[in-house]
This record gives sequence, C-alpha cells and structure tokens, in this order.
Amino acid sequence: MNKYKKEIIEHYKQSIEFVKSLNELSENEWRTPIGKGKWTIAEIIGHFRPWDEFVIQQRIPYLFSEEELPKGPEAKEINNRAAFKTREEVQMITIIKFISTRVVLCKAIEELSDENWERNFTIGKTSLSLYEYFKGLIEHDNHHFNQIKTTLNL
Repeated sequence: MNKYKKEIIEHYKQSIEFVKSLNELSENEWRTPIGKGKWTIAEIIGHFRPWDEFVIQQRIPYLFSEEELPKGPEAKEINNRAAFKTREEVQMITIIKFISTRVVLCKAIEELSDENWERNFTIGKTSLSLYEYFKGLIEHDNHHFNQIKTTLNL
C-alpha cells in the first residue's frame, strides 16, 4: 500500500477510536462548549459527518475523472445545520453516525489506486495531490480533536 494512503487511513481509524472514547463522557461533558460562545463537544463531532459525506459523494468519485468537481457547499450553512441536528440527537447516535460515515470514508480511500496517490488533480485553480488534499482534512480533524482534549484536560 502507498505510504501516503496508509498514513491517511491510519488517521481515520484513529479518529474513530478517539470518537468512540467520547461515549464515556457524561451528558454534561458531551454538551460542554469548548470555549465561551463556541460549539459543544457534541456539535464538533456532529459537524464532521456532512463533510465526510461530501468527500465520499462529491469529491472522491470526481477526483480523477474528466468531469468537473461539483461545487462545494456553503460551509457556514452546513456547519450550522449539523450543529443544530446534533443538539437534538442522543450522544450515542451522534457517535454511531460519525463512526459509520468514517468507516465508509476509509473504505473509499482504500479503494483509491496507489498510482493515484502520485498524481495531481485540480480543485478550482489549485493543483494538489491526494495526500495534500487529505492532509488538509486531517489538519481540520486534529484542530478540533485538540480543542476537545484541551476542554476535557486529556
């Protein structure tokens, strides 16, 4: 397996384990904002799913095709909608939805041929590799996971 592909898949598997561990949180901890006027831990975890679904449905199938990449969604709208839904969901449901979507994302990444990890594709006017693309998504994950760890003193 391509080393970059392996690194990306490993991150996503670790992210699943991290989020599984959040099932141990009390309802109060789960609903704790990471700062004044900031999202709760629940809302942070809940906002990952629509973005993972976007990558699965609207990015991966188009990365190396002749078709133009679909336009990305309005980030603020997606995030606000996800946060709102998560406020209404039971903790276990949010965690299960995160895990099931991440598993699908891992499988989709595993199916990408090793050769594609050495090729560039274009988003708008930016040319980048699969590794660069997914590394950016991982940085986003890690940013939020670190916020959660700081909030929980982990």
